[in-house]
Amino acid sequence: MDRKLIIGTRGSDLALWQANFVKDSLAALNIPVELKIIKTQGDRILNLSFDKLEGKGFFTKELEEELLAGTIDLAVHSHKDLPTENPPGLIIAAVSEREDPSELLLILKDCVDVHQKLSVKYGGIVGTSSNRRKAQLLAYRPDLDIIDLRGNVPTRVNKLRDENYDAIMLAKAGVSRLGLDLSDFHVEELTPTELIPAPAQGALAIQIREIDKELFEALQPLNHPDVAEELAVERNVLKLFGGGCHLPLGCYCRKDDGVYQVFTSKADEGEGFPDRLFLEAPSTEGLAQKVASFFSADRKFPMKVFISRELSANSYFRKSLEKHDIEVEARSLIRTVPVITKLDNYILKHAEWVFFSSKNAVEYFFQLDPLLPKNVKFGVMGTGSEDMLRRKGHFVDYTGNGVDPADVAREFAALANGQTVVFPSAENSMRSIQQALSAETKVIDLTVYETILEDDVEQSGAEILVFTSPSNVEAYFVDNLLDPDQKIIAIGVSTGKKLDEIGVKYTLPYSPDETGLAEAVFGTICLSHRC
Repeated sequence: MDRKLIIGTRGSDLALWQANFVKDSLAALNIPVELKIIKTQGDRILNLSFDKLEGKGFFTKELEEELLAGTIDLAVHSHKDLPTENPPGLIIAAVSEREDPSELLLILKDCVDVHQKLSVKYGGIVGTSSNRRKAQLLAYRPDLDIIDLRGNVPTRVNKLRDENYDAIMLAKAGVSRLGLDLSDFHVEELTPTELIPAPAQGALAIQIREIDKELFEALQPLNHPDVAEELAVERNVLKLFGGGCHLPLGCYCRKDDGVYQVFTSKADEGEGFPDRLFLEAPSTEGLAQKVASFFSADRKFPMKVFISRELSANSYFRKSLEKHDIEVEARSLIRTVPVITKLDNYILKHAEWVFFSSKNAVEYFFQLDPLLPKNVKFGVMGTGSEDMLRRKGHFVDYTGNGVDPADVAREFAALANGQTVVFPSAENSMRSIQQALSAETKVIDLTVYETILEDDVEQSGAEILVFTSPSNVEAYFVDNLLDPDQKIIAIGVSTGKKLDEIGVKYTLPYSPDETGLAEAVFGTICLSHRC
């Protein structure tokens, strides 16, 4: 191009990083650029939470006005801050690669409690002005006190350092881009499938005037069409709900092994329990509409859902279903009993890892009062096992969240190959993880409990049956058959294989935990009603 471009940007550290990233990328293409800092409504009004601000585009409107006026040539935005429709005359010319859209929970070290999910002490004060984060955090931890937190990223971190909060939540992308030192905090990362991010979180949008065709072409080396296609699903979901920054809506779309996966969380308000949905599709066509149709007012829910485990009154699965007046029939079809009452601690002397494939394994192992090496690491299959290990006072070093043990096995093998690994487990366990480890790895199998099937298991009339282990499948189908309209969900691949043996069709959740099972129930409802 034969002219020097002017980039409009907000003046925060993160906005300037983003603008300079685009400036440097254009300089590499021999396009000269200068920056113009523009203050937005969101920068000026810091005493109100987002849901108290009027309108949309709190961090973008003023940039768009200068772009239309011709005082700047392009504006660089955090894509998630943009309204879902461009003002007439403006377009998004390029979308950046997406930074990891995970969330970070920063906790003061003296406010950490390993026994609690998310590690914030009971009743802790957590700072965030996002209703989306608030709803999802309270769904996991209703005891937390969520209060407003405004300001740019360094300001928010310093407010935590000043102990105005026990913990705060930030987008990982901003922290990574600024290279902030967080060593004085305990940091927990929540993946975008655990706490669903804002639509388009982690990506940059470069906005220009629609008539500037030359600039559009010059920006195409910076554009990532694959990212734009995924973000379009998320932003279309947001558009269909008429939402902005104040809406308690999270949506995350990604392409995995040729299939588009979309995770959605939506609450009616910041303190409301969110509904979650997980869908897969071969293309993005109509995917946003499918998500929105599930949340429509005329959706129909089953009267009853059966799950083959006992559930507490505060169970995530129970609360997510009972919110919609769905009766939850929760009963285990098996019993577990210990097989040893005393442990020879010598076998643990050189252990570098202890891996648990179930929460029962955690429970029975620690009943034996094991003496573990100081620096031993813990691996678990699923967040249920992780939560049980926390109750025993230990953090987890690796959590396998996939429903397929083979995927978990490959991940864990990359961490533990060549080391000594103890596997407390059930009698006759499948040993999927052990078999994936290298020959140089010392594997110690430790049988700590056995499973006994209950006799005369009563058939369930629930519309959806959720099976949480192969043994529960075996116990149920000794005497019972399925009704033609009953739908089946298997918690993972091993449970699914047991259903395969008896010719029963089933659905697998994305993750083998109560959140994933709840998503699978609602996904089954969605598919049944052709969302």
